[in-house]
Formats: sequence, C-alpha cells, structure tokens
Amino acid sequence: IMAMRFMNGLNQIISSLTDPKGLKVVVETLGFQHLDLEVTIPRVIIFRDAIVDLLQVELATRFTPKAKDGWMTFLNYVGGSYIYVRVKFSERLKTISASWAQATKKAVDEVALAEDEGKDGEEAQGGEEGGGSGSAEEQAAGAGKGLEAAAAEKKRRKTTKSWFGGSKASSGKEGAADASEVAGSGDKADFQNTSVPTTYDEMFLFNSAVMGFGNHIWMNEVLASFDTIVTNVSNSYRLQEECDVLSLRLAKYKGNINLPEYKAVMLASLRSLCKDWGSQHEVAWSWLWEN
Repeated sequence: IMAMRFMNGLNQIISSLTDPKGLKVVVETLGFQHLDLEVTIPRVIIFRDAIVDLLQVELATRFTPKAKDGWMTFLNYVGGSYIYVRVKFSERLKTISASWAQATKKAVDEVALAEDEGKDGEEAQGGEEGGGSGSAEEQAAGAGKGLEAAAAEKKRRKTTKSWFGGSKASSGKEGAADASEVAGSGDKADFQNTSVPTTYDEMFLFNSAVMGFGNHIWMNEVLASFDTIVTNVSNSYRLQEECDVLSLRLAKYKGNINLPEYKAVMLASLRSLCKDWGSQHEVAWSWLWEN
C-alpha cells in the first residue's frame, strides 16, 4: 500500500510539472500528508540520492547527466516544499489544537481524568505489592473520585437546557418558587435563569440562535462532525474521509446551504471561549475552514 501511495504521489507531481499552479497544489497536499514525519534537509538529501542512484542503476547509459540534473532539481524542490509546509503550517496547527482544547474543555478534562485514573491504578498496585497495607483505602479513594466525577458530569448535563429557558436541576420547592417568580417578573426571570454557555457546542447553538440561524438544520450536521475534523486536521487521510462523509450528509439536505454562515458563527463562538484569542487564531481558523 505504501509503495502504491508513493508511486501515485510521484506520478501526480511529474504529471503537474507543466502546470505551476497545479504543481503547487499537489506538492502542498503531499506536504500536509507528511506533517506527522520530521522532514529535514539531511533526510531529503538521503532520499534524493537513493532515487537518483536507483534510476542510474536501472537506466544505465540512458540516464544522461542532464536527466540526472533534472531529477536532482525536481526532488530538491519537492523536499524543500515539504519542509516549508511543515515549518509554516505547524504553528497554525498548534494554535488550532490549543484553542480547540480550550474551547471544548473536553480534551483537557479527558486527559486529566485519564491521568488521575492511571495514578489511582498505580497506587493501588503499589499497595498490593507492598503487602496490601492501605490498598483498600486507596481503592476507596479512587472509587470516590470516580463517583464525584460522574456526579459532576450528570449534574452538568441536567442543568444544560435551552438558552432561553430555566434550569432543570431545581428541586420541587425551588421549581414552584421559580414558576411563581417567572409568572410575576416575566422576561426578567427568563434572563436571570439563562445558562451561560461554557463549551463550543453550547456557545455555537447560542450564537446561531442570536444571529438568526437557529432554523438552519444543516449547521447541526457540520457541528456534529466538526470535533472530529479539527482533532484530525494533521491527519490528511482521516480529514479527507471526514469531509467526504460530511459532504454526503449535507447532500441529503433539501434547501440552501451557505457555508460562510457557519464560519461566522464558528469564529464568534471561538472568540467568546478562547481567552487568549488574537490575530494568529483568526488566521489559523479561517485558513482551516477555507482549505
């Protein structure tokens, strides 16, 4: 499979040599596919010499000095392009990943929870290896942390409601008091009971309603796939698959789809959630959406 991918990529580059614009697109695309590899000048030289030596052995006298010079120049250009893409766009990818973790809060919480579970497991194992002293207490502490996390998550889900409604986590007496207060104060009580969006999905739904896009159902399809697209932005094959799946879902939608509307709501939501939002974030996220 890797050999087939290599030959297909090489064939695409050679076929586009007469079209500078097309060649740039092909080389940049292949450069993104190599973002997970550390492409350096010494490695490009090794790869270039290996290909040239192979051609020289296979073609013998037919591989003229002019042909050799052409292949050397060609492979130098491709390798330099890979390095340029890695240096220029790696910073944007880091900006996107950091701001997305801050906006969703999911990545940071999951990592912290995994680390806590790992520490609890190591402590429990260490207690057993040390003679079993205190192992029951450590396991109980770990179980307590797990229950607290589950309870906090359950409470958060219960309190999440429409941005123009009240909270679901009220007890019977509090619910009756809230109902009488709403009856007495009207819109003021609705505003006071409004939950503040804290994650990207919540903020996106809030902003889409405020900006008048609440009835655009196709945005929900993009929103459902957006997390997977962002988290796999450096994996070009997976990113292409996710975009293809999203395209198939949007193709079933009957109505007008104006993608810049999603971009406007997306940027507004990210600006509200990312404390250190700046020009680099604006450029990085606009580049992600447009490309």
